[in-house]
Amino acid sequence: MAAHPRASRLRCPFGGPFAWVATVLLLASCTSVRAGNGQPPEAEAQAQDQGVGTQDPAPTERPPSSTTPDEPPTARVGPSQGTLMLVGGIERGTPLVEYFLELAGGNDVPIVVIPTAMGADHYDESSFGPNQVIGAGGTQVTVLHADDRTVADSEAFVAPIRAARGVWISGGRQWRLADRYLGTATQDALEDLLARGGIIGGSSAGATIMGSYLARGDTKSNEIMMGDHEEGFGFLRDVTIDQHLLTRNRHFDLLEIVRARPELLGLGIDADTAIVVQRDRFQVVGRGYVAIYDHESSIDSGGSFYFLAGGDEYDLVARKPVIVPANALSLGRVVERSWSAPEP
Repeated sequence: MAAHPRASRLRCPFGGPFAWVATVLLLASCTSVRAGNGQPPEAEAQAQDQGVGTQDPAPTERPPSSTTPDEPPTARVGPSQGTLMLVGGIERGTPLVEYFLELAGGNDVPIVVIPTAMGADHYDESSFGPNQVIGAGGTQVTVLHADDRTVADSEAFVAPIRAARGVWISGGRQWRLADRYLGTATQDALEDLLARGGIIGGSSAGATIMGSYLARGDTKSNEIMMGDHEEGFGFLRDVTIDQHLLTRNRHFDLLEIVRARPELLGLGIDADTAIVVQRDRFQVVGRGYVAIYDHESSIDSGGSFYFLAGGDEYDLVARKPVIVPANALSLGRVVERSWSAPEP
């Protein structure tokens, strides 16, 4: 996989030439627990919903490669240009937000933060979401929140997005993002940002809204997987996304959606973990795991989902993990077998 065009200029938060060695050793030590009978690796202790702690194990991996001359002009699942960064929730410091800023071009580029999912009437730089980006080093941060769809559909409102290098969508309830921004000039401006090579990052609800099917989109409860809001922004087509996967014991929840809608690919992202998407491939970064729910794939022992760890890559069109020696013991167990097929 070719290096990201900015990879040579990125600062690895671990530092030094040994970061990749550490990653390979970590992956080798995890291979025995990432696959199996559908059970996850040992989860971290339950974190508070919006708590931000002090531990900050940082991503050491490069983002997936950008376009090459052999690739088609239009991606089939992910964005044809630009980068998506989907974070499963931020509970232990801001290394992933720091990485988002690096991918956007540095701390001093213009960044827009959309904190609407939290449900407050007013936001400023001290609000949850903007304060994370500023705390991670962002110096040109604009807070953008629409009280209603008319405002969100105006060119005056989206002008900061059109001038930005990146947009960060913070957590809360994803249906609020759909209510305010779906099908408006705001969504158009976000798509234009990607088209000019920018980055959209989102944490928790801000990650889920990027899929085409909106998991936990019910206004009554976030425990309802298929609710009264089912449409996301669709930056990842035929994909549904859940977050806080292991820290909130949600690793079986996406099965309901994928069983009902087998054409969808389910991605469950743990807290302090992200996927970085370019075109039709993503790479896992951070300290936790990403679960894959593909109705046509199973573990050789019959489990319906499996896990990717930091550094692992995934082909969104083929719906297959990229197998390398470091993950072959675990991801080599993934087989093409429908969930409805009898176990061998």
